[in-house]
Amino acid sequence: MARSFLCRAVGVLQLSRRAALLSGARFYSQSEAEPLTVRHQTSGIRRIILNNPKKRNALSLSMLESLRENILADIDSEDLRVIIISAKGSVFSSGHDLKELTPAQGQEYHAKVFNTCSEVMTLIQDIPVPVIAMVNGVATAAGCQLVASCDIAVVTEKSTFATPGVNVGLFCSTPAVAIGRAVPRKVAMEMLFTGTPISAHDALLHGLVSKVVPEERLEEETLAIAQRVCQTSRPVVALGKATFQRQMAQGRDAAYATASKVMVDNLALRDGQEGIRAFIEKRKPVWSHRAEKAHD
Repeated sequence: MARSFLCRAVGVLQLSRRAALLSGARFYSQSEAEPLTVRHQTSGIRRIILNNPKKRNALSLSMLESLRENILADIDSEDLRVIIISAKGSVFSSGHDLKELTPAQGQEYHAKVFNTCSEVMTLIQDIPVPVIAMVNGVATAAGCQLVASCDIAVVTEKSTFATPGVNVGLFCSTPAVAIGRAVPRKVAMEMLFTGTPISAHDALLHGLVSKVVPEERLEEETLAIAQRVCQTSRPVVALGKATFQRQMAQGRDAAYATASKVMVDNLALRDGQEGIRAFIEKRKPVWSHRAEKAHD
């Protein structure tokens, strides 16, 4: 059942969350003055800000662990409806910290960096709430991967996107997983083989981002999308997001079989029936935000 599929996914996330919390880790920049990421939440919208502009918001191991912790915090709370990831400074993220990828750290450390990065990127797609990237600047390599991994991306006209690893001898193979699923194959290959940046409008044309807006409207436009999500039912969105990811990895016939079954499961939800009832009665729905069945 689609519901059991979602429950299993959330169960894995709960284990990851407990591991992060049990570590008791605090993630700060080298100056120890400010945290690497900043999190605050209001009215169902969680804001996570990459907060290391002096290092171009590089996705160091500590930054990735901090991002993971802030994504997973109270992930099952009914008060959490949507997450917005943004960054301080003119660079959204320059990707991995290359100083962590020298022989001095060794292959075990390198593997931990890439495994943690992959975990964060898949986590964004597996959690039950939508994740929006709000980008005002440069996103390269794993930073571009982060944008591609988000469900929605709202960017400014001055934003650019690139996978320049090939130019420093480190092909962007892990960013290619997310980018290759977001843009046409030949566009991805040109980005990967040349490292040449693409503009915000080209990123929109090719499907890497959702919307391009003037810099002064970035906050307004992003919040408008987030607030619209907050008007919907949390379990309905969670079921829909999980199903979308699942069926996109399937062939056409299997995808239709999966989606058809989930539509029936959706109708069995209390909020599914509330929405239909409200439409018939010409009123606004009153969502429970609980994954409870209206009937068997």
